[in-house]
Amino acid sequence: MSDTLKPRDAKDAEDAVQWALGHDKALEVAGSGSKRVIGRPSQTDLTLDLSGLSGVTLYEPEELILSAGVGTPLAEIETLVATNGQELAFEPVDYGPLLGREAGEGTLGGTIAANLAGPRRIRSGAARDHFLGVTAVTGRGDTIKSGGRVVKNVTGYDLCKVLAGSWGTLAAMTEVTIKVLPRAETEATVVVGGLDDARAAQAMSAALGSSYDVSGAAHLPDHVASYFDGLPKAEASTVLRLEGFAPSVAHRKEALAALMKPFGPVALLDEAGSRALWRSIRQVKAFTAAHASERPLWRISTAPGKGHEIAARLTPAAQMFYDWGGGLVWVAMPIADEPDEASVRAAVAELGGHATLIRAPEAIRAATDVFQPEEPGVAALTKRIKASFDPKAVLNPGRMWAGV
Repeated sequence: MSDTLKPRDAKDAEDAVQWALGHDKALEVAGSGSKRVIGRPSQTDLTLDLSGLSGVTLYEPEELILSAGVGTPLAEIETLVATNGQELAFEPVDYGPLLGREAGEGTLGGTIAANLAGPRRIRSGAARDHFLGVTAVTGRGDTIKSGGRVVKNVTGYDLCKVLAGSWGTLAAMTEVTIKVLPRAETEATVVVGGLDDARAAQAMSAALGSSYDVSGAAHLPDHVASYFDGLPKAEASTVLRLEGFAPSVAHRKEALAALMKPFGPVALLDEAGSRALWRSIRQVKAFTAAHASERPLWRISTAPGKGHEIAARLTPAAQMFYDWGGGLVWVAMPIADEPDEASVRAAVAELGGHATLIRAPEAIRAATDVFQPEEPGVAALTKRIKASFDPKAVLNPGRMWAGV
């Protein structure tokens, strides 16, 4: 038997899980493998490679829906919908370059399984909010279907939400249906220069609380700003994105710039510069560079006003930047034998939120709580859900938490 099982269709996937059940084998559920090193090291016998389940099976632009095999490259889907003036509004982050892979290798299934979302998360939500339907094989070897192929269909939404963010530990998805939305005609970015982290948090809060419909708000401190594309200066930059029809963007851009002037010097980025900047933020470009590629990398989600306070409690040698209006903090810790988990967890426990270790050597991942430790009541519920979907722990056992 090969170390990899590669289904050609959904029935093959069901057969593979049933075979694993019958032979007491555990399966690593994977697509392209672009996010394989996120989570605890694999405790499996074989890989269930779903990359062969590729291709768009339904696309109805006028109905704003798309169905595809889970192995379909996300880049292929984004290119397809762009030809119809549409996009994936949740703007999923591309983890590939962060983890030593090429950009664009991620799959649709992996994006949903990890519940990824980029800078537009503050306005459009995460992947689970655009997840309409699914066909999947549970750890019991049964094929299940949930949701539907129309945006207004609410049947089965809860099951979709359970699978989104489960990292393949509950079921091996074979086909998913998602919502697509019209792409903005143009965009622009207001840049406020020279702010410290606390003052930047105030500026982002003012912008997001305004009537100008800001679709991206990030702060790039001076120690990382030069690694992002499109900025007018290599200095601390608080960046605020506006999208929509050209006349609306032009009006809101001037109004937002006036609102930001009390905070610091203001510059404006046109459409080309704005798209380049937010693409590099989406790809977390500061921490793919040679100076940071070996640093343990944490992704901390918290309330927008707390991000800079969490960062201030970490070692001064850490590098970081802020997305989601300050509610998402990317932190590259100093290179060490361990990733200073204690200080990260202590700061999050004090101020609220959760932290995920995105990148670290395998030995560190094996000895670290990669995902946020759960409270006892939540952990018990997680185990019951795992047992209901996958009682023999066939699918990705231990990837998120030991014993789950």
